[in-house]
Amino acid sequence: MSAPPVVPDRASPSVPALRDLPLRAARERRRVPRAVRRTLVVVALLVLWQVLAEIGVLTPDTLSSPLDTIRTAGDMFASGDLDTALLTSLQRAATGLALGVPVGLVLALASGLLRLGEDVIDSPMQMLRTLPFLGITPLLILWFGIGDTPKIALVFLGVCFPVYVNTLVGIRNVDARLVEAARTFGAGRWSVIRSVVLPGALPNILVGLRLALGIAWLALVVGEQISSDGGIGSLMLQAQDNLRTDRIVVCLVIYALLGLISDLVVRVLERVLLTWRQGLEAS
Repeated sequence: MSAPPVVPDRASPSVPALRDLPLRAARERRRVPRAVRRTLVVVALLVLWQVLAEIGVLTPDTLSSPLDTIRTAGDMFASGDLDTALLTSLQRAATGLALGVPVGLVLALASGLLRLGEDVIDSPMQMLRTLPFLGITPLLILWFGIGDTPKIALVFLGVCFPVYVNTLVGIRNVDARLVEAARTFGAGRWSVIRSVVLPGALPNILVGLRLALGIAWLALVVGEQISSDGGIGSLMLQAQDNLRTDRIVVCLVIYALLGLISDLVVRVLERVLLTWRQGLEAS
């Protein structure tokens, strides 16, 4: 005697009713896009800031209003002060990044793949990365003067260490069985590094790059404010001496936008280079 056919339970949550599908589609259409929500949060904060300035809670000596900040930014661009300082800061940051990222990657590969490299490189790197910027800056000024070199050196140091640490962690997290499988199929050392180690460590490398970009701007601010020689940090120092909170806020906004753009660049790289990874997304 054959078993009776199994009838699905209509009340079971695993079998959605057809009548619920139009309601779900309507809810999806009513949902506010994420880009709009993010923009609304920023707009709400700016409106609150302006209101607090208008009612006198925030005075110009304490913090200038958004409208005053926008007018000041226009005046600074018109006079040529802001664009010149911005170009100077971008050149310093780009040079430090161009030097620090490759050095951090090479040192991490040497430390992660060679026992001798780990013995020679890792301990000094772990000690140097804990040194504060304010402690290193006086020595850099004594060694290199007050020109661009100490600022670039600070950016280099700030960039190199997060790239090194995260790349080394990524190499350590590569599955050893994949390396052995590649060697079994006849892959040489450089082929294993190129086809197994670097792709496996790539997520951590991009995390290190994201941290490095943020620290680069922080290191540049420190360097430009201690040895005033052009750049956004120098403008902030001059504004502090003249009690111009509006100019200080303009410089802070510039740094914030540069940091946001840097983070967006790394996010785009992650989407392009890590298409194979399925990570958890917020619901």
